Amino acid sequence: MEKINVAIADDNRQLADMMVEYLNLQPNMEVVAVVHNGKECIEMLKKQKVDILLLDNIMPFLDGIGVLDAIKGEEDLKNVRVIMLSAFGQDTLMSQAAQNGASYFIMKPFELDRLAKQIEHIMEEKNTEPEVKDDPVTAVIKEIGIPAHINGYIYLKEAVHLVLEDPNIIHKVTKSLYPGIAERFDTTSTRVERSIRHAIELVWNRGDIKAIAQTFGYSEDYLKNRPANSEFIAMLHETVNRNMENENQDSE
Repeated sequence: MEKINVAIADDNRQLADMMVEYLNLQPNMEVVAVVHNGKECIEMLKKQKVDILLLDNIMPFLDGIGVLDAIKGEEDLKNVRVIMLSAFGQDTLMSQAAQNGASYFIMKPFELDRLAKQIEHIMEEKNTEPEVKDDPVTAVIKEIGIPAHINGYIYLKEAVHLVLEDPNIIHKVTKSLYPGIAERFDTTSTRVERSIRHAIELVWNRGDIKAIAQTFGYSEDYLKNRPANSEFIAMLHETVNRNMENENQDSE
């Protein structure tokens, strides 16, 4: 079995040593490099094959956001997935990390088994990326313009799949839908709600409302105001259902 190559960039040497010891005990993981500042991290990534980078936000010489920026500018590093580690959980920092390409954000202190689960989950997502092109849920979410690297993208996909399985769950967003997504991704309902809201904000702030209206089948006037999470999920579900019905009719 091919192991997941993990690299660690963290100036907390004690924590780095703990992560190395724990992750190397996992049968499917191997820590291939450890560095303690941002500049070393960039140099290391250019020399070492890395699947997952565990990246501390606050480091000497170059911080985590700076490292993410550098990775975005290197074509050879586009396949590296980054889990950002931080003792600070401000929304602005989490948003900035997501916009710069972080796959996940973990607050310190954290349980090492949770970290290992997230590494496995991100690799599963990475390995199935070429296969999701025909997934009607993924197709609509991408068409709307939600960036694939943010948590809201993943949570919205799961939300629509859950609504497809049980349409009544859309009326129990807080009590059932968010907790179901949170359990699937080992996070909290609050973070799920916040990440989905952030994803919608990105689309409405940067997106083409005319194109969004065409995808959803609503008027531009109706979509001038950003929808609430539950309304947006319902529109995604409705659009996916309609597209699936059209595909079935075309194949008959």
